[in-house]
Amino acid sequence: MDIRFTDREMDIIRVLWRDGPSTVGQVRDALEDDLAYNTVLTMLRLMEEKGQVGRSPEGRAHRYHALVDRETAGRTTLRRIADRLFEGSREALLLGLVDSGEVDEAELRRMRDLLEKRLAEEDGP
Repeated sequence: MDIRFTDREMDIIRVLWRDGPSTVGQVRDALEDDLAYNTVLTMLRLMEEKGQVGRSPEGRAHRYHALVDRETAGRTTLRRIADRLFEGSREALLLGLVDSGEVDEAELRRMRDLLEKRLAEEDGP
């Protein structure tokens, strides 16, 4: 499944990931931008049509929830970035991240540990 979010959809799905199932009003209140209620409702309905969110009735309102988890969305986005910006090279993507200077020492150590663990899994027992 190829998951693509617009910037506004990303703002909304992040609210649902962070806060869990929410009404339109709750999503609206949690967004940084001051959007009209109808704008948020329209975005949620479009996201529902795309299979990104679902909803369940709650009285007169509906409670929306994410149908796409953060990890799946992240993997899809990283794959697309690697393909488009780094000509399919996952190595170039990782090197670009590390060379950006925005990764601190603790993050680098965790990355190294994850890479070593993955290499050990690939090598097998």
